[in-house]
Amino acid sequence: MFRVLFAVLFALVASTVVAEDRVFVTDAGAIRGYDPVAYHRDSRAVPGADDITHDWNGATWHFASVANRDAFAAEPGRYAPRYGGYCAYGTSQGYKVSTDPEAFAVVDGVLYLNYNRAVQATWDSDRAGYIGRADANWTKLEDEPYDKGIER
Repeated sequence: MFRVLFAVLFALVASTVVAEDRVFVTDAGAIRGYDPVAYHRDSRAVPGADDITHDWNGATWHFASVANRDAFAAEPGRYAPRYGGYCAYGTSQGYKVSTDPEAFAVVDGVLYLNYNRAVQATWDSDRAGYIGRADANWTKLEDEPYDKGIER
């Protein structure tokens, strides 16, 4: 009985740690507290409000409006950034790195964030190539811990 209980507790702790690293989170929340829906609807980075939130995929997401929160809650996969909000270019290079909310692109309905605008410019030079490499790498990186030493 003790072994079963220990195995269940270990699995719960391990899954909690993994979920936390699947999404780029700071003290401000997922993707630095910016509204993921606004990127799609307003084509710009919009800070979310402290009191309009939704918990999903191990993180607290912030929204500029209740309508955006409700849209996200109904279809989080549609609005959440690819690669958990980690840098799309960094993911293409095989590592997780933080992002700047202003360095973004919505490509074919998918939100991609990058480390900063200079990295964004590099990523923009071959979006399809970098997305292909990042997609292949993400399956290996998704459950890897995030090295906060790379944090901006």
